[in-house]
Amino acid sequence: MKLYAIISGRVQGVFFRVNTKNKAYELGLTGWVKNRWDGKVEVACEGAKEKIDKMLEWLKKGPKYAKVTNVEHYFDVKEEGFQDFEIVF
Repeated sequence: MKLYAIISGRVQGVFFRVNTKNKAYELGLTGWVKNRWDGKVEVACEGAKEKIDKMLEWLKKGPKYAKVTNVEHYFDVKEEGFQDFEIVF
C-alpha cells in the first residue's frame, strides 16, 4: 500500500523531515519526504497497511516542535517500488 500526504502547519525548521525518515525506518517503510515551497511537507511512503496507518497517525502529530494543522492524504494500492526512505531536496 502507498500513502501520499501533504502536511500543513509549523512543519519546516522543526526537524520534521529527519523525524519522518526515522519513523519510516522504525516502521520498515520506503519512500521520501521533502519540504515544499509553500511551507508544507510532502510525504510518499509504501509498506504494509498497518504500518502505513501508524505513519499517518504519526504525521498528524509530527515531532516535538511541530504544530500540524492539517494532513491531506490518499492511499493507493499501486506501489512505485521505493528501495529506501530518503529526504528529498
